[in-house]
Amino acid sequence: MSEPFIHWKLRRDADDVAWLRFDRAGASTNTLSTEALDELARLLDRLDGERPKGLVIASAKAAGFIAGADIDEFTRLASGEDARGLVARGWELFNRVAALPYPTLALIRGHCMGGGLELALACRYRIAVDEPGTRMALPEVMIGIVPAWGGMLRLPALIGPAAALDLMLTGRTVDARRAKRLGLVDECVAPRIMDNAARLLVVSGRPRHRPGWTQRLMNGPLKHLVAEKARGRLAGRARQQHYPAPYAIIDIWHRFGGNALAVPAAEASSLESIVSSPTARNLIRVFFLQERLKGFGKAVDFPVRRVHVVGAGVMGGDIAAWCALRGMIVTLQDQSAERIAPAVARAAKLFGRKLRSDRRQQRFAMDRLIADPGGHGVRHADVIIEAIFEDLDAKRALLADIEARAKPDALLATNTSSLRIEDIAEALAQPSRLVGIHFFNPVAKLPLVEVVRGAATEQALLDRATAFVRGIDKLPLPVASAPGFLVNAVLGPYMLEAMRCVDEGVAAETVDRALVEFGMPMGPIELVDTVGLDIALAAGKALTGAAQPPRKLEALVTDGHLGRKSGRGFYRWSDGKAQKGAAGAAPEGLAARIVEPLLQAARRCVAEGVVADADLADAGVIFGTGFAPFAGGPMHYLEQRGPQRAASDSSDTENSDS
Repeated sequence: MSEPFIHWKLRRDADDVAWLRFDRAGASTNTLSTEALDELARLLDRLDGERPKGLVIASAKAAGFIAGADIDEFTRLASGEDARGLVARGWELFNRVAALPYPTLALIRGHCMGGGLELALACRYRIAVDEPGTRMALPEVMIGIVPAWGGMLRLPALIGPAAALDLMLTGRTVDARRAKRLGLVDECVAPRIMDNAARLLVVSGRPRHRPGWTQRLMNGPLKHLVAEKARGRLAGRARQQHYPAPYAIIDIWHRFGGNALAVPAAEASSLESIVSSPTARNLIRVFFLQERLKGFGKAVDFPVRRVHVVGAGVMGGDIAAWCALRGMIVTLQDQSAERIAPAVARAAKLFGRKLRSDRRQQRFAMDRLIADPGGHGVRHADVIIEAIFEDLDAKRALLADIEARAKPDALLATNTSSLRIEDIAEALAQPSRLVGIHFFNPVAKLPLVEVVRGAATEQALLDRATAFVRGIDKLPLPVASAPGFLVNAVLGPYMLEAMRCVDEGVAAETVDRALVEFGMPMGPIELVDTVGLDIALAAGKALTGAAQPPRKLEALVTDGHLGRKSGRGFYRWSDGKAQKGAAGAAPEGLAARIVEPLLQAARRCVAEGVVADADLADAGVIFGTGFAPFAGGPMHYLEQRGPQRAASDSSDTENSDS
């Protein structure tokens, strides 16, 4: 069947099944723009004239099913009326898909996000292709909006409200097998049979999937109980004034049947309120910052098969495990097999979490991680990462030995967090070979990796390092070699100011609660305990210029209390959790005082060229520290705040050193 369509390809097969494949013109990824939705509506008009036995909706691209709506269109919304128009277009079209008189099926291969999943939910059937790239989610909450094209209506009705709210309130993705267990898809099939499976299922006459009676009760008479429980759990991790969208999702499902268009404009969960909130604007800004980081290294072809990591401590071991998880053969070196064993045990736990639905892939990942106390992997590695303790002489000696044994084209990298690349590279025959690749702890959770250029580092090597970081699914941030680079340079003054407040008599619990209420994911005192008090003490002077460390920090380290790793620091630790007492009332301006040094450090990093511009500073601090995403990043926060002074001015900060 020929058609004058730009974004969709329609054909009928010999069994009179219509195949509609989405291929958004001029884009590598499918997104549902207004033009694409309008074209889909015209295609449905055509099919109304000659109904097929069934309709299969699939992707014509290799890059996945549908990544969601076109985010650019959200940035152009000027009013609540504009938002209602955009929502109405998708809501009405997907309702039309759901009401089609012939069976429909979404064949999901690759990412199926947001509006893409809402389109799939409107179909009678769904098949997921069982391969690692197939992931499904309603991640709208991550950019401060709600799944308003039917997700809040259809997902709870399909899999039950408890599981549906968990997915919608977190933006969490599920793979093909998990989707099948949830009832989100009807079948999970191998790629080789996906078309035949779709053809058979769409004309099978099989009844639609329905959740069990308990879930139907929770979606009906027990709705209010489910909503109250969800609100209570949400309050523990996100404050409504900072993140209104998840609260709106619960409210729209509970009170308005999942229809965002039914919410009056004056309500806090209305489209008008959501779209006009600073949070939505800032989270969309953060989305584009993330896309910019993802773009680094994309144009460089640097296939990495083998990685060698030296140092099997928490950082080095976890870097090795992450690379093995991403499909690389990794040799992990330390002084003995006994020193490497804890890292292998942690890796097994990581693989179990990440690959829990596939034991065979867990075994494959374990096979790729090889204990190598003799360092034999150096000779074969494409990338070599030094991740030993922060001692300049030790790093110089190690990297000089590695340089002599490594392949001539191997990428040599250091994971140093505070030493200058130039200082380490002095021991190399070719100082231009060394680049910094600085991960953050915990490696499996924090997405940012700083790619550090020394004064002599070749641009081609920086490009390859950046490509490597993207290849292991991390966000590369190009930074200059300077004390602390970007992330530690802003965290150091922030943690120092928090510890000064403790020295002045403010309880650690009070400090931490004030900063969590500000929007940080973890309080600064708990963060110091997590990093390690000995590390904080050693790095503090270099990163902050403070002549005298905080008194309590120094006393704790002297007594051997190093934080989480020793079981005691500012807090006592049990089972990996800080044992906190009750937080008292925070002094006025406490959070502003502690955050101010972080803001000013970010400003200095931009001024001194540690990062290329303010947007990259915002991206780095958000993805490297978790800095309140709803605020849009420290530089953006400073711009929005204006020239007003913080509660503690610079002279107060200087005086507190003495």
